[in-house]
Amino acid sequence: MSRGLSNYLVFVDESGSPSMGNIDPDYPLFVLAFLIAKKTDYMTKITPAIQRFKFNHFGHDQVILHERDIRRDVGHFAFLKKPALKEAFLNELTDIIKELPFHMVCVVINKDEHKKQYTNPINPYHLGLEFGLERVKAFLIQEGEWADFDPAKAFVNPALHVIVEKRGNAEDNELELEFRRICGGANYDREKLNFEIIFADKKSNSSGLQIADLVARPVGVSVLKPEQPNRAVQGLKDKLLKKGGRVDGWGLKKFP
Repeated sequence: MSRGLSNYLVFVDESGSPSMGNIDPDYPLFVLAFLIAKKTDYMTKITPAIQRFKFNHFGHDQVILHERDIRRDVGHFAFLKKPALKEAFLNELTDIIKELPFHMVCVVINKDEHKKQYTNPINPYHLGLEFGLERVKAFLIQEGEWADFDPAKAFVNPALHVIVEKRGNAEDNELELEFRRICGGANYDREKLNFEIIFADKKSNSSGLQIADLVARPVGVSVLKPEQPNRAVQGLKDKLLKKGGRVDGWGLKKFP
């Protein structure tokens, strides 16, 4: 890439609320999913595959694939109230995502346990962001795109864009401050990270954000109910980052 730009993009979306008040007893989790995609794959494989799926089912590509709407059969997905149609729709979408070339990091925070363990628990979104960005950096080093940090040569690594969905001015401003704090050196390695945050409106119809949204909750459910069959997560096993052959603590970070 020119101008010292990374060959990769990162898309971030969440499942659950980061609020530590009124925790949902049925889903006491906050999940932050990081989708890491090579730009050439994103342009030539990922986005076209998602567009083809939309054209096949809706006749156009302006529908936003939103996990919550699909799960509840609302809006464009009202036709999924028929169980057979829904099963076929989800199976096809799951198979498409399974075959797409990308990597994942998923941070799953149990808010009940987080609250019990710490008197002043850190905002789950901020905590998940730090864990995720640290692992994205390690992935870039593993892929040979980044070098280990050298204080004498700060910011020699190519700039990586991290795309997150807009939530609201106050939330976005707070998130941007936290992002810059982490990338400024408030991370495990005390290293400056040449990452840039990009806020995208849901209407931007980003395939990367939609995939991150689609996988975040199934990963959370797999942690909450490990005995429950979870076909969507089975298809992600090879995409979650590994260290020493292990996914736990790496591609799947559970906290506490």
